[in-house]
Amino acid sequence: MQSKTEAYSGADGSYSVTSYNVFPGIELIYNDISLYEHDFRPEEDKTLLEIHHCRSGRMECRIGADFFYLAPGDLSISLSDGAISHSSFPTGSYEGVTIRINGKDAPRCLSCFLADVNVQPDALREKFCPQGQCFVARSSQAIEHIFSELYSVPESIRKGYFKVKILELLLFLSAMELDSSALAERRISNTQAELAKRIGAYLSANMDRRITLEELSNSFHISQSALKSCFRAVYGESVYSYIRAQKMQCAAADLRRSEMSIMEIAGRYGYDNGSKFAKAFRDTVGMSPTEYRNAG
Repeated sequence: MQSKTEAYSGADGSYSVTSYNVFPGIELIYNDISLYEHDFRPEEDKTLLEIHHCRSGRMECRIGADFFYLAPGDLSISLSDGAISHSSFPTGSYEGVTIRINGKDAPRCLSCFLADVNVQPDALREKFCPQGQCFVARSSQAIEHIFSELYSVPESIRKGYFKVKILELLLFLSAMELDSSALAERRISNTQAELAKRIGAYLSANMDRRITLEELSNSFHISQSALKSCFRAVYGESVYSYIRAQKMQCAAADLRRSEMSIMEIAGRYGYDNGSKFAKAFRDTVGMSPTEYRNAG
């Protein structure tokens, strides 16, 4: 099955985006991104319907003046506005699938491919995106059932399998009941999103120190409860879980690339106790620092 891949690799990270034309006007796209931010090329059609499923990582989505974040298992449906698409990935990684439906080229009704699939792309657009609104569904067994198999499709059956799964998804969406609470609960303002990112950048720049919530609250002039709320909305985890994961990822890179001792690396990330560092590393990476270094 013919595909098109756009790839990038640089000092700031990498990405690979592979697209398949499954039906006229309907693409299936695999996104594998290891970046914090990137400007993707604009689309010519300003009425594209985009269905995103997040497998891992997090992706920032903007709706008007507000933001929400796709987390693993989440599904979103929105219209592309045709502008340059600036995307943010707060955790520095994102993997997922996009189904893109071009209203001008897609069939008016998919029953031409399978008689009992009476699904109209225009009706889906009106159902999920009236007046340009966005729809978000939280992770569920039903959504997982549809998408999980798309991440490991043998090449020999890819052409037919993609068609079957797209028809299954669109039929599922046509029967889905709308619930706007998932988006409402996750929506935060631009001010909150930018504040959380500033806190994240501050934590990353001070990984050699132990920083408390009280210190962050005083430094950024925000209550601890508000700080925890906006930070979790953007990064999907607590401040302490985030900074520990960041420290252990950097420590893992040091173990691979440097000859520093394990205690030197521990001290570099604010640990003066080797056993505490080893426990944090094992909890995050799945093996001890010594095992990780030897495995490399």
